[in-house]
Amino acid sequence: MIKYLRTLAGFLLIYCTLSKYGVPDLSGLIPIKWSMDMKPQLQSPLKGKVIALPESRQLDILSALFQRRGALVDRIPLVSIIDAPDQPKIRRWLKQFISAPPDYFVLLTGEGLRRLLATARRMSLETVFISALSNSILICRGPKPGRVLREIQLQAHYLGTSPTSAGIVETLRGLDLTHKSISVQLYGEDPNDLLMGFLGTVGAKIINPVAPYKYEQDSNGDLVFSLINRLHLGKIDLIAFTSKAQVKRLFSVATQRNCVEQLTSSLKATKVAAIGPIVKECLEQFACTVEIMPSESYFMKPMVRASEVLFAELEE
Repeated sequence: MIKYLRTLAGFLLIYCTLSKYGVPDLSGLIPIKWSMDMKPQLQSPLKGKVIALPESRQLDILSALFQRRGALVDRIPLVSIIDAPDQPKIRRWLKQFISAPPDYFVLLTGEGLRRLLATARRMSLETVFISALSNSILICRGPKPGRVLREIQLQAHYLGTSPTSAGIVETLRGLDLTHKSISVQLYGEDPNDLLMGFLGTVGAKIINPVAPYKYEQDSNGDLVFSLINRLHLGKIDLIAFTSKAQVKRLFSVATQRNCVEQLTSSLKATKVAAIGPIVKECLEQFACTVEIMPSESYFMKPMVRASEVLFAELEE
């Protein structure tokens, strides 16, 4: 903060000195980040802890949340999210949705809905797509697609009984889907056999899935292997996962480098955080113990706060 105050003072001095000679307004040259960096550090049990972050899309935001609490962040993005390669297929799906909105639309992720809206915007069809959405019964797996719906002044009609595929299936069991048309926005490229298998048994007239995005590798294998070694050496206090794809990429590299047992053992000796039940379930499939997860709001800030709670308990 002192650094930016000095910078600001310097600009003001220059301005006051030169303005008498008709120099234009210099305020636009003041660093725009200074007000953000002025946020005070928080007293936190995370101070001095080393936190590994496999996040990519919102890595800066998540890093800032931990750093403001005095944590040391080890940034290692494992996957990135990109639009589905077959964009003509996505555009055809959108046109079909707009021309004949389905009776039900199942939304699994906020990311998927954002990508569909962005594609519709590029096609100059965003307004009509939103109008078509308003004509369908919207069913959200969890809070994130619901948040995106609220941004476009819509609301979910139903939520999964839990923010998982099993929770969505449980909600759908209570609805009469016979002879109904159903669209499904899938999670990445995961075919979601549980959900799609269930829908195949309900007598629906049309089932029309769409996968608007996919995951791809981000950091190269050597960097990921280096993270595995740091975990093994006990240099990481906490690793925080925000998607299944991150977990799968980490264990994929471990498999390629023949160190799965080492990774599994290291994670048992490290605090592991999951942003929500789906990520927690994926980690448990790899024999990982998840000690940190938000109790109900599955977003980054609640995950950071849940991390503080655990480390505060460890200090007692």
